[in-house]
Amino acid sequence: MTFLEPYIQQYGLYAIFVIIYLESFGAPLPGESALVASSLLAVRGDLSVTDLFFTVWIAAVLGDGTGYAIGHFGGRPLLKRYGWLVKLTPERLEKLEDLFRHRGPIIVVGARFVVVLRQLNGLVAGSVGMPWHSFFLANLLGAALWAAVWSFGPYYFGGLFHEYWR
Repeated sequence: MTFLEPYIQQYGLYAIFVIIYLESFGAPLPGESALVASSLLAVRGDLSVTDLFFTVWIAAVLGDGTGYAIGHFGGRPLLKRYGWLVKLTPERLEKLEDLFRHRGPIIVVGARFVVVLRQLNGLVAGSVGMPWHSFFLANLLGAALWAAVWSFGPYYFGGLFHEYWR
């Protein structure tokens, strides 16, 4: 929190938006850490936890949507050409596509809570051809759940901890 706190205090929700947006489409940034730090700053009254939730939700949805678009328009050719670098054979690519056809929405919602999957979620979904409407609805739900857990959870428990140790 100490390394993120100055940026969050200086730029507020704008900094959180940028961090979450960029992390959501693949940039290796500390989105969850920034969100927890921001929630704890909200306990102190530096930010509104409701504004934080909506900012993070919108940034996460837009970031994953950007990742989906990148994957949709450019990911498949890259997977076919360079997939061998990550041991993605044509057979494995077909299995991945089949998995997203049958369980895509569950994967998109669940991946939001797993660190590396959260960053690659939209890119992969777009690359393997998951239908946009299914992705969008799952992305809305997953981002809302994730933003709620990491906005209101630390805020609530941080507030209890703060009150207890007064």
